Amino acid sequence: MNIFVGSLPWSIEEADLRESFEAYGTVDSVKIVTDKFTGRSKGFGFVEMPNDEEAQKAIDELNGATVEGRTIVVNKSEPKPEGERRSFNNNRSGGGGYSGGGNSRGGGSYNDRNSGGRY
Repeated sequence: MNIFVGSLPWSIEEADLRESFEAYGTVDSVKIVTDKFTGRSKGFGFVEMPNDEEAQKAIDELNGATVEGRTIVVNKSEPKPEGERRSFNNNRSGGGGYSGGGNSRGGGSYNDRNSGGRY
């Protein structure tokens, strides 16, 4: 079972997370998601446990637990349907720069010829 773990302390490492889950059974893998530019934790990760009963017990026991002063969220990870996945600039209004707008209404600014005549 793939398990989502959120609200993790920034300082926690994969070995620490693995140890917490191994108290409930076999752990196949642990991955803390990091920012690709800075390498710092994004505060969430995933744990893969092959035995569903052990995984569910870990979820039940660890969800709401306090780790280094933070209350963590632990639940079964469900893949999002393909239509709901986010991609770059998908479902976003506006944007940065001179012609993409940038305010919450998605309006344009300089050189936006499709915005009703505003140049």
